[in-house]
Amino acid sequence: MNLCPITYLPTDKKYSYNGLKLLSRDIVQLKDLPLTQEEQLREIAIRAGVMSIPGVQSKLSAKFNVQDETFEVVDLGGEYILKPQNRFYPGQPENESLTMKLAELVEIEVPLNGLIYCVDGTFTYFIKRFDRYGNGNKLSVEDFAQLAGKSREAKYNYSMEKLSALIVKHCTFPVIEKVKLFRLAVFNFLIGNEDMHLKNFSLITKDNITGLSPAYDLLNITITLKNSAEEFALPLAGKKRNINLKLLVEYFGKERLKLNDMIISQVLNKFSDSLDRWNELLAVSFLSDEMKEKYFNLLRIRKTKLGL
Repeated sequence: MNLCPITYLPTDKKYSYNGLKLLSRDIVQLKDLPLTQEEQLREIAIRAGVMSIPGVQSKLSAKFNVQDETFEVVDLGGEYILKPQNRFYPGQPENESLTMKLAELVEIEVPLNGLIYCVDGTFTYFIKRFDRYGNGNKLSVEDFAQLAGKSREAKYNYSMEKLSALIVKHCTFPVIEKVKLFRLAVFNFLIGNEDMHLKNFSLITKDNITGLSPAYDLLNITITLKNSAEEFALPLAGKKRNINLKLLVEYFGKERLKLNDMIISQVLNKFSDSLDRWNELLAVSFLSDEMKEKYFNLLRIRKTKLGL
């Protein structure tokens, strides 16, 4: 019995029925991505400056070809983003896939995502673009670096407090979005995502309502870095490390975001109730045994800090 790399459900094939139907109702299989890891990295180098995908991580733009039952790399108009294996940080696709699954379990909205097999037996991570709809139409999306008037190089030069002020300024229903931000802050601390800079938060406008976009670029950075010294990318109360329950809840949740005790308890209880399922998914995930152990250890330390 295999594990479907899209749904994490047991299957006797490479992908589960439910996983295939998430991509298209009209396919009966998903063929391997017809590119090796090296070929994908070569394509990324060749297409640099052509594809309309921001960010520094190695990425390809793709469409899903229903007739051929596989992903097809394109320069423009892609509906998916593909992230192959990273030469310097092994297991990043598996890391991001698992972390996004953990996010879903605590009610963080994420786009369709998962892992796909490549012809060389490696995994590539895929995620559906949330700024596209219909026949290539685009929704209005701005990342917080744009909103703050910061360049890509200055994406760490801000704070969680200032970020929350931008939510109040730009969102249609800021109270709802502040709860989402609090949930994301707790999540990123727990799973070791110390790279949530300004460009990893975005606002999206749909049906004249502006709010936080679905979450993206969620992965455990701490376990991939040998000498990690930070816990937050954007400082909270001037601190990027030694984050604790008092700082997250009393200062950020209550004082800065103005969330009441009931809302904060609901968020924290959801995390507490989900930890057993987190451990189950981590145990069966596609991470190497070494990375699983590091992930388990980090979660144990972080949840203790938050009293979960």
